[in-house]
Amino acid sequence: MKKIAFICTHNSCRSQISEALAKLYNKGEFKIFSAGTHLKNEINPDAIRLMKEIYNIDMSKSQKPKLIEDIGKVDYVVSMGCGVVCPSMDYNYEYIEWSIDDPSGKDDSYFKKIISELDSKIRNFLDSI
Repeated sequence: MKKIAFICTHNSCRSQISEALAKLYNKGEFKIFSAGTHLKNEINPDAIRLMKEIYNIDMSKSQKPKLIEDIGKVDYVVSMGCGVVCPSMDYNYEYIEWSIDDPSGKDDSYFKKIISELDSKIRNFLDSI
């Protein structure tokens, strides 16, 4: 089974949202992960709250921050585009950078805009591979 990793420096917000959405839309075709290089202790509480509110997904129960080296080599890497030195990792097929703004610390409407953008990109990405 092919593996997809969504990566971002801290693996606490955008990459975690992406992992949850990809798992939601995955039809059993892929193993889905998220990871980072400098972890925070927990997933962003606003991300947890809004994903529960919008999709009824409780990321606090099903996911945790992970290091890139914890997930091994994958087939597809999707970077959130950190705007700084973005993490990278070994992959078999494709490395994609999305350049998604970090909604951390912003209001709910901005956070929901980013979640919606990720939702659209993830659906298109999964349909394309």
